[in-house]
Amino acid sequence: MNDSKKLVAYFSASGVTKRAAQALAKATGAELYEIAPEIPYTNADLNWSNAKSRSSVEMKNPNSRPAIATSVDDISRYDTVYVGFPIWWYVAPTIINTFLESYDFFGKTIVLFATSGGSGFGKTVNALENSVSPSAKIVEGAVFRGRWSDNQIAELAQKG
Repeated sequence: MNDSKKLVAYFSASGVTKRAAQALAKATGAELYEIAPEIPYTNADLNWSNAKSRSSVEMKNPNSRPAIATSVDDISRYDTVYVGFPIWWYVAPTIINTFLESYDFFGKTIVLFATSGGSGFGKTVNALENSVSPSAKIVEGAVFRGRWSDNQIAELAQKG
């Protein structure tokens, strides 16, 4: 392992992304930070089949920026930030935009990873690029569907 400082920041609605983030943090020796919404999501909020659910309303509005409960103490300490999330409507949940727009990622590498029931990254990288400094490097890391292996986590770790 090199001397660069790494952070694994993740948003998890059901616990699946949290488990992937924990495995990645262990594999990389990174610190772990949960991108927790200021107002936690209920099961009703997450009901994607209800057009009036909170998640549906947020995802229909590209300017939606759900508030985050806590902040990273000093983002400048990290060279690489792994950012994990579930895929919602073929992209990252808008709370990921909130996170990325809250810090200066100048010169940093951001490695994205996601969990999904079936879809891939789609246009996720493009959708997030405007939320970070042009000097930040965004890397499409991996999408985990269901279970993941130690080898898949190791491959993701190498992208940072």
